[in-house]
Amino acid sequence: MITRRQFVAAGAATGAAVIVPWRLLRGSGARATALDGGPGLDPHTIAKYAQRLAVLPAMPRAGTVEHGAVDHYAIAVRQFRQQMLPPGLPRTTVWGYGAIGHPGTFHAPALPLETLADRQVRVRWVNQLVDSLGNYLSHPLTVDQTLHWANPAGGISGRDMKQTFTSTPDPYHGPIPLVTHLHGAHSFEESDGYPNAWFLARARNIPDGYATVGSFYDRYAAEFHDRIGPLWHPGSSVYQYNNDQRATTLWFHDHALGMTRVNIQMGLSGMYLIRGGDSDLPAGVLPGPAPAIGDPPGTRYYEIPIVVQDRSFNADGSLFFPDSRDFFGDVTPGGPFIPTTDVPPQWNPEFFGTTMIANGRVWPRLEVEPRRYRFRFLNSCNTRVVILKIASDPTAARPAPAALPIWQIGSDGGFLPAPQQLDQVIIAVAERADVVVDFSDVPVGTELYLINEGPDDPFGGGTVGVDFDPADPATTGQVMKFVVGPLRSRDTSVPPDRLQLPSLTPLGSPSHTRQVSLNELDSTTFADAPIVGLLGTMNADGTPSPKRWMDPVTETPTRNVPETWEITNFTDDAHPIHVHQIQFQVVNREPTGSGQVRGPDAGESGFKDTVLAYPGETTRIKMNFDLAGRYVWHCHIIDHEDNEMMRPLQVEE
Repeated sequence: MITRRQFVAAGAATGAAVIVPWRLLRGSGARATALDGGPGLDPHTIAKYAQRLAVLPAMPRAGTVEHGAVDHYAIAVRQFRQQMLPPGLPRTTVWGYGAIGHPGTFHAPALPLETLADRQVRVRWVNQLVDSLGNYLSHPLTVDQTLHWANPAGGISGRDMKQTFTSTPDPYHGPIPLVTHLHGAHSFEESDGYPNAWFLARARNIPDGYATVGSFYDRYAAEFHDRIGPLWHPGSSVYQYNNDQRATTLWFHDHALGMTRVNIQMGLSGMYLIRGGDSDLPAGVLPGPAPAIGDPPGTRYYEIPIVVQDRSFNADGSLFFPDSRDFFGDVTPGGPFIPTTDVPPQWNPEFFGTTMIANGRVWPRLEVEPRRYRFRFLNSCNTRVVILKIASDPTAARPAPAALPIWQIGSDGGFLPAPQQLDQVIIAVAERADVVVDFSDVPVGTELYLINEGPDDPFGGGTVGVDFDPADPATTGQVMKFVVGPLRSRDTSVPPDRLQLPSLTPLGSPSHTRQVSLNELDSTTFADAPIVGLLGTMNADGTPSPKRWMDPVTETPTRNVPETWEITNFTDDAHPIHVHQIQFQVVNREPTGSGQVRGPDAGESGFKDTVLAYPGETTRIKMNFDLAGRYVWHCHIIDHEDNEMMRPLQVEE
């Protein structure tokens, strides 16, 4: 068994392309996992901190509609090349959202969309993945057709279906389905971004017989017509967000059935910030300003949204993503897979990149002043749980001493009840952390580092160095650098230990409890080779009843009847569980069988839309669904979500 350190050291020493997957045994089990090394670009050879952090401006509006009462955006997805790697290395082909009519706004990740609480926003989401001749673009990454996925080639009767094959199919090379989900939003079903509501670009060469929209697209277009008007057109959808929720950090991303992982990997994510209302603080209390529409050139920002991602690169600058299950290292290399095995031939259970990226740039730096800053972090990785800490030495032995505290003031659903002084923040995939960092007493010229002590492997909880190995300090254990420069303007914000955050009204005690489960199904052909993660219900005897995406709906809460969900994790990993439509509250966690019940972690004391459910535990959350309709709940390890670890959710009247 080759260790991670041996694998990385071998690649660094030889300078050669490392293409053989390596494996780690986790805990006492025999299941192995792989960390990609990429077939071309050794991360140790990439210069760190050679480019500035991109402080992304706000997304431009297309105007206002409905007599000025609704802000209108026209946002498209396009393919382009972006300098993610340091200058001198090749640019990378990515997909990104941007404002139609503003070519310079297309970026991966997207520019943040800024809005106000209770101010309605209408977005026309347009699929423009076509070339200069209007022909469709095929996916640069590998789309596994054996999964339960959108499947446009199946036509109307075969779309959104899991196909049966007698031999291993090639990856899909047809036109790309897209549908955007505003993660954490309180939205009607037709504006939620249901995985089966995808649509293709209006390409001139769509093959005959292909479905151009998903099985729920027409239903939601009709509902939108009835509620607002006939605004949907081919190649796009129109969603309306009422923003009738607390000031908070949301994010948007693609949610197409069975291919979310590859679409987000290409760049399709971005922040959505709600401000104002009773759940926000007056201007000047927190560090600011943040980027806003119409800012003059040279504006200095003290509130900065930061999207954290991990990626791997080929030598030509293109993104590396596994194209075969061989890469994971737990099956016989070379296949063939079907009908010999039950293992998906291209899908991999998890993906970990070899570099860390902030706002679309690999290992950037940020010049800061000796004053307070507000950072709004989003974890937009595929699988990786990041444990962020500010350190003076980026390669110090882990756990490294914290050079500055991180004051967490908010999470997925807005402000916490009170600021939390922390040495580190744990952010799972899709979670957000709103923090304040005070550089006031740091001497000019000091260099500090945002490091990551989360593992290069699926996270199961516990303590770094005891329960899991940290990320490689030389690569994925570093995120970005802060360089302290001179003070340019007086800081009038309130010190974090004196902040009085907006009041938070907790949910009451629900009378109904729903028991659900997280499960994993292993291959019958290869020992300890996982083939699918499944959500499910619980039987009366305490055993799980796993379900697949197309099984009948089992989660059917009644509108305005609060519920407690008990999520029991029967797998070896922690899973970030996301529930659409609502913001919930974490009640507690309890070891399965018996053990000490513990309350929410410090950063979970507010409202959440994604929660880490740890292995061998029951995680309890309470929520109230107040909009009837079809939604989903799922694991937000995106590779899991794409292969059955997602279930429909029907809110009944």
